[in-house]
Amino acid sequence: MSEQTGDSNNPRRKLRLGALAVALTATLALLCCTGGTAAFFLTELSGGSDDLSPEAQSACGSSHQVKVSGKMPRFAQYGESQIRNAAVIIKVGSDMKVPPRGWVIAVATAMQESGLRNLPHLGSRNDHDSVGLFQQRPSQGWGSPEQLQDPSYSSRKFYEKLVKIPGWEQLSLTRAAQRVQVSAFPDAYAKHEELASKIVDALAGGAARTVQVAQRSICNAASRGQIAASGWTAPIPGGVGSGFRTASRPRHNGVDIAAPKRTLIRVAATGRVLVARCDPANNGQLSCDVDGYPGKGGCGWFVDVLHAGGYVTRYCHMIVKPRVVPGQLVKAGEVIGEVGSSGNSSGPHLHFEVHLDGDRSSRGAVNPVPFMRDRGAPLNGKA
Repeated sequence: MSEQTGDSNNPRRKLRLGALAVALTATLALLCCTGGTAAFFLTELSGGSDDLSPEAQSACGSSHQVKVSGKMPRFAQYGESQIRNAAVIIKVGSDMKVPPRGWVIAVATAMQESGLRNLPHLGSRNDHDSVGLFQQRPSQGWGSPEQLQDPSYSSRKFYEKLVKIPGWEQLSLTRAAQRVQVSAFPDAYAKHEELASKIVDALAGGAARTVQVAQRSICNAASRGQIAASGWTAPIPGGVGSGFRTASRPRHNGVDIAAPKRTLIRVAATGRVLVARCDPANNGQLSCDVDGYPGKGGCGWFVDVLHAGGYVTRYCHMIVKPRVVPGQLVKAGEVIGEVGSSGNSSGPHLHFEVHLDGDRSSRGAVNPVPFMRDRGAPLNGKA
């Protein structure tokens, strides 16, 4: 039920995510709840987000068929020919019966490698003998230059290698893409995951919001460790009890999900842990190993995680010290703690927040309900 954590209104809380060089590891510093500095390493977890045009927004339906002809949805960063190339990539994956998570990985990979352009050999500007959407190299056995400039052929070769990787669906997008591409810049793919998911949604009827259940793509069911094709999952099962900034609680910057003590809390998406600590109570004391009470103040034991696209998720009121530490890379669905009632709390629950643009203050907070729903991980499961 946290109205705010000890750092929620500090103007210095916003992460500066503007310009991370591809394949470089940036050292960021942000102020912790006590005002100290915690340095952590972030590798390519930034990247701009893009809004779909109204006609490009699509609900998650029963059909995820892809059309490669006709009018394409509009995206600010890509022209029609580039989106049509993305449609070809998705259609090939669908025809090969690769689950939608593979489509997101493939589209994100082509975004990084070629900007979704079917590139020819660029002469002196070329990277070795790489060509096509995925910049595959004829000298490495991918095919002839002519074959690799056929978007359908190059997409099929990508998927053939992807599905041979053991447990590829459980890997982070960066690791899965790198296992296929063996790139000189292995950390460059993650920043494209958010927009790649939106492109897949727009072209394939919301397919990025699905999870695989008994070899079927099921919409809006990513929970209990199942990861949607978008890369997101609900942190715990259960519905929202107390909402985001309601009339009675206008400073409630997240939502409360009731659950029994010791219910496992899973990180909602792959990311880097920013903070994992006890949040001081209003009196300044660190007393998170006992149940809290309304008015005590603080988030109790809590974790903040930074994700691709500059998103930050927050998990409050854990029963014991979190299972993760600052700087740790965590995979979507990984257990980071257990439900409790520490801090400003009236009973066992998870207080869950989502923030934009790396801004951990109240100014960066958005309603987690539509945010998670749009990623196929709605906060409405049953405990």
